[in-house]
Amino acid sequence: MDEAGKPGAAAAGDSLKEPLATSRARDAETPPLYATVGHATADSQTADAVLMVRPASFGWNPQTQASNRFQREESGLASDANERARAEFDALVLQLREAGIAVSVAADVPTPACPDAIFPNNWVSLHGDGTVVLYPMLARNRQLERRLELIASLATGSRRTIHRLLDLTQHELHGRFLEGTGSIVFDHARRIAYACLSPRTHREPLSELCDELGYQPCTFTATDAAGVPIYHTNVMLAVGSRCCVVAASAIDPRDRERVLASLAASDRHVEIIDATQMAGFAGNVLELRAADAGSVLAMSATAHASFGPAAIERLASTVQRIVAAPIPTIETLGGGSVRCMLAEVFLPH
Repeated sequence: MDEAGKPGAAAAGDSLKEPLATSRARDAETPPLYATVGHATADSQTADAVLMVRPASFGWNPQTQASNRFQREESGLASDANERARAEFDALVLQLREAGIAVSVAADVPTPACPDAIFPNNWVSLHGDGTVVLYPMLARNRQLERRLELIASLATGSRRTIHRLLDLTQHELHGRFLEGTGSIVFDHARRIAYACLSPRTHREPLSELCDELGYQPCTFTATDAAGVPIYHTNVMLAVGSRCCVVAASAIDPRDRERVLASLAASDRHVEIIDATQMAGFAGNVLELRAADAGSVLAMSATAHASFGPAAIERLASTVQRIVAAPIPTIETLGGGSVRCMLAEVFLPH
């Protein structure tokens, strides 16, 4: 697809209901989205492919700044923000492909303008049993990012199978949100969905998701050094095949022991990061699986520096390769890092 596109659960042929009417219209020539329903299979922890969206209107988003303290408005970046972001995006794609990761690149469209379209993992997740999940998002201009033609093209172009669509977007009508694998960090091996509750992450859609997919929710609250709720779980927690990264001090003391015990029970190495490292996106990392089955840990150059040499050495012992890409414009204006740019593709072939 290089350079393209109970309530809520839909099988082949079902149409989508509101509020997906606010999403961008589907092209009449889009290939069929659904395939024949088959038997579910368990997801592995790491995906061997990712979907990325090349931005058309990247920039600081005023609709998200109230809840995302990681994003910063800098006037010096405003005039050429999209061009800078595209250059950083293209370099990351190249590094991931050189590391053996299959990357499908879709092109954002200029109208309507979606400054955060570069973060597709917040509106969709693609599971190993053939389920595609669409998520409810807080900001109205982020709701416009949902484009089903991108998923249809991905399935067709990479010979992946989609068995059903789980549409959670009706929760937007009730002011409830769950922003994909920003809000949720999945432990696929143990069927646990970790979620830090925030203005963008609510219990009700999480409960529906877990009921549909067969996961156990593990919810908690967490704040930054100023006491502000952390907007997305994936900036303070990552779960790989042999390692977890967690900003333990950010978790409410009433929840901390329970969350850390759950992570420790997985027999993975648990790498603890502090508030400064979290602010440097050390929690926003993602393990992927290369074509040769080797494990690749993807992160930004900022995150790599935030970890420091000793932590990087420990992490390197759990994977075959670390990819660290410089994306300063995306991190500064968008308030998200490398993991936020990657929608994992677990869909079966």
